[in-house]
Amino acid sequence: MSAITPRPAPTEAEDLSVTKETKTYHVGDAVITRIDELSLAAFQFDTLYPGADPDALERQRSRLEAGPFDAATGTFIQSIHSWLIKTPRHTILIDTATGNDKNRPDIPPLHRLNEPFLARLAAAGVRPDDVDHVLLTHVHADHVGWNTRLVDGCWTPTFPNATYIFSRVEQAYGESLANGGEPAANPALGPALRKPADRVYDDSVRPVIDAGLARLVTVDGGEVLEGISFIPTPGHSVDHASIRLVSRGEQALFAGDVMHHPLQVYEPSLNSCFCEFPEAALRSRNAVLEDAAESGATVFTTHFAESSTGRIRRSGERFAWQFL
Repeated sequence: MSAITPRPAPTEAEDLSVTKETKTYHVGDAVITRIDELSLAAFQFDTLYPGADPDALERQRSRLEAGPFDAATGTFIQSIHSWLIKTPRHTILIDTATGNDKNRPDIPPLHRLNEPFLARLAAAGVRPDDVDHVLLTHVHADHVGWNTRLVDGCWTPTFPNATYIFSRVEQAYGESLANGGEPAANPALGPALRKPADRVYDDSVRPVIDAGLARLVTVDGGEVLEGISFIPTPGHSVDHASIRLVSRGEQALFAGDVMHHPLQVYEPSLNSCFCEFPEAALRSRNAVLEDAAESGATVFTTHFAESSTGRIRRSGERFAWQFL
């Protein structure tokens, strides 16, 4: 991620404007709101999709909207955020972005941030103590950071009343790497081209486990809460999960990092530079596109800019994306 340049931090007035403009979505009884952390710019095609056919961008350039793509410079615009879900029974966060004060020298745009994420959460009517579940699609730096915050020099769970639910395989893999091991992955994933960033497990995952707040699950499509399932979509990480919510016959799909940009809906053969197991990532992306097009689910993404929310439909032999 070293090629990403963060946009300047918003002023207080701009931050309030962002909060006011954030859309709220209803899926059955669930109310869903994006909680912003960062807007990022500066990826060019060959950096985000190394080794890919540049004709893929040219084929789809006319379909890319201005929000996620600056046509004048060829720059991809992306977002880092969490999804807040309020149901009649629960207050849930899906993924927790990057976090403040995290030591990420190898990822300069994410290094020791000081962002008003919790203020934005408060603007949505939620205090950290109100969150009763945190659902993690995978254990990467920009998805688990606000699991913890720095208090008196110690990494302390940000959401002390929450149960943090995530993959047992991701946990074991991350712990092994953090302890200097070389964990084995399922051979069906294909070869691994990269590993998760250093330090992430120690400052953002281990403290949650030590506090007794973690619930490790098998990612097999089964429910982890009423109406909420972890769907196996490995490849971007060792046991990446997309999260399905079903309420009153309506569906939401929180895709996680199966895709990083709308271009991958049109060109699903593109793997980002962040995918650990490219062969499996390709299979999972195609499976999500097929599923979302068939089900008509509202798709909530983690890195698409603009609303980050949309629907996927078939377009001949390909797929198309429509922002909502």
